[in-house]
Formats: sequence, C-alpha cells, structure tokens
Amino acid sequence: MTARSPLAALLELLRLERLDRDFFVARTPCGEGRLFGGLVAAQAVMAVAATVDDPDRPLHSLHAYFLRPGSHGPPIRLGVDRIRDGRTFTTRRVVAWQGGEAIFNLSASFARAEEGIAHEDPMPEAPPPEAVPDWEALRARMLGDPEQRRPQAIEVRTCDPDDPDGAPQPASKRVWMRPTGPVPEDPRVHTALLVYASDRTLLSTAARPHGLPWGRRMVASLDHAVWIHRPPPRFDDWILYASHSPAAHAARGLVHGALYDPRTRHRIASVAQEGLIRTPRRPPAG
Repeated sequence: MTARSPLAALLELLRLERLDRDFFVARTPCGEGRLFGGLVAAQAVMAVAATVDDPDRPLHSLHAYFLRPGSHGPPIRLGVDRIRDGRTFTTRRVVAWQGGEAIFNLSASFARAEEGIAHEDPMPEAPPPEAVPDWEALRARMLGDPEQRRPQAIEVRTCDPDDPDGAPQPASKRVWMRPTGPVPEDPRVHTALLVYASDRTLLSTAARPHGLPWGRRMVASLDHAVWIHRPPPRFDDWILYASHSPAAHAARGLVHGALYDPRTRHRIASVAQEGLIRTPRRPPAG
C-alpha cells in the first residue's frame, strides 16, 4: 500500500467527526514530543466554520491561546459556543480538550463582505522561492544530522537563513510557503491550512537578534491571532510570509507577520504571536 503524503495526512486530520450540533472530535498523528500548535488551531478553525451556515460569511479573524502542550495519539475534543449571530458578524468560541484538560481556546469572527475603506502596505521584495534554500534541509544541515529533515505538508523556503554560528541578525525574516500537493476546493480547508502555516517560522524571527538558531533554543507559542483581509483566501500556491519582532522581554518574544499573494501582490492576512524563547538548561556539573 502506498503511504499517504504529508499533505494528504494533514487534510485527513482536518476532517472532524461531528458528535453533536456543536461538538467535534479530531484525530492526532502518531509521533513524539509536543503536538504542533498550528494543527490544533487549524482543527479548531474547521470546528467553528462547521457551525456557520452562511457561505457568504467567511472567517475574518481569530484570537487563540495555547494553554497546554498537546500530545500525539489521543484524540482532541472540540466544543463550540455560538456566541452571536448578527446581521453582519458571527462570533464563535471553541475549547479544545485532550486527556481531560483544556489545551487550547479560540475566539473567531465571521463577516459578510461590504464596500468600504481599503489600503495595504506594499508586498516586500524577495528572491523567488526557487532561488532560496529549503527550510527543512537547512535545519537538518545546521543540526548536523540529515535524519533531522522532516517530511512536510507545507513546503517552506527561507530568504533570510539563520546564521549557523549564532551571530546576531535583524529581527525580521521572509519565507515562501505552499502546500506540497493539491488542495480541495473547500474554502474552509484553504483557510485552515493558512492558519496552520501561519504558526510556522515566527518565533525563529524573535530569536535572531540573540543568536539562537536551531539547536540553541527552546520555543513554545503562547497566543496567536490572525486577521484575514481578503477572505476566503486561496492557499494552493506560493505565498510570501514576512515577519518582524518589535520586542522581546522576560523570555517572551512578540512577532508580527504578513502574508502576501505574489500573483496579485495583495496582503492576504496579518498575524501576531507571542511565544516563549528559552536557551536549553545545562545539566548541573558532576
């Protein structure tokens, strides 16, 4: 039997089992360590979207907290609260539970499109994705172990690689991202994949001024916010993800991100995240 691709496996994880009107179960992959927070966020997006019946009312913003690390293997239970169904805006809240504990919560807003003010910063210049290194290959090389290269559902190529020797660098980064295969036409899936991808590469941006490349840092997302400016987004080809960290203190780094469609040069979405960035603790002498 042919093994499923990482993208096919991710898309399968985004298919939730609906147990009740507002209660869902999501599967998690096998693996070790903490569950990727972007997966839980994407599954939560699929849960709240399933409770909004109006197809002309797509997701336009979300605000989330990562409460506890998720685990590989056990299922996640997602309970949705229908906070408000207004004439223009719809509000939902979802809490993700695993092993009897809340691991994640998310508030989401859906809205009808309307005519009004519009402006955006221009898309930053960047070398094409074919001209810059693959994120996973670079990570494995910097860790000195080819086995560290992980198969990915979302391909990432970095325009601004981290310095392998830990030299301080500007707190900004540009990466290209795209799914590694075909994506279903369902706009909810495109939105969930975009939210999944938006949790990639951010905290490495905040680590750059401190000379903390892969292998020299321990990171964990604390909260995450996404504003989708042109919903529903399409995510079936390259997008440019530009990020900047304006501040860090007390082992917490704040990062702002912007996602751009290179075909139209429009800003698709904006992102904000704060996360823990720690240096690995050394074992006591002796």
